[in-house]
Amino acid sequence: MSENLIKTLEAKRVVPLVQSENVDTALRISEALLEGGLDVLEVVLRTDVALDCLEAIANEFPHAHVGAGTVLSAEQSQDVIRRGANFIVSPGLDPASVKVANDAGIPILPGISTATELQQAWNMGLRTVKLFPASLVGGPKILKALSSVFRDVRFMPTGGVSPTNLHEYLAVPAVLACGGSWLTPEDAIAAGDFGAITQLAKDAIAIAQS
Repeated sequence: MSENLIKTLEAKRVVPLVQSENVDTALRISEALLEGGLDVLEVVLRTDVALDCLEAIANEFPHAHVGAGTVLSAEQSQDVIRRGANFIVSPGLDPASVKVANDAGIPILPGISTATELQQAWNMGLRTVKLFPASLVGGPKILKALSSVFRDVRFMPTGGVSPTNLHEYLAVPAVLACGGSWLTPEDAIAAGDFGAITQLAKDAIAIAQS
């Protein structure tokens, strides 16, 4: 992974997920997160306008680390790179997507949930991965077990991470950062309460730094 992105993740330790059916709303969400101090944003490909949202956010906030999440294929990997993503996150381990990212010089964090998948990722030269869905596959306990064997791997657990267990995940030395959708709650977005998102970002940083 790029040294600059690693340093930012080490400093903030939280990666919010940005999802919207509307480009303007996605920009407002991103602005709120940046105001709260989080400058690594994962725009997930879960809506029909996700690529447009990604491109708009990357163009509007060039100082931020804007990546694409829920990337499922090599074709999608190529699409998000063209739209301005400077890192890729996948729910699973897809060798073709890893190749696209490596060829483009773009960091990729593929999802793993077993030792076998992690060993495959390790043998592909990857040293930073996503644990997904973290809470369902063992949470901090499996992170401790995996990191005792794969001692040079760092993890970004996502799925079931919340303010109540964030500190427990971050206490595992091998955890680089945690991904989370709790930072962008649907009810706050629907109400246009972007100030609440800014406060959630500030609260997450406070937990991470405590």
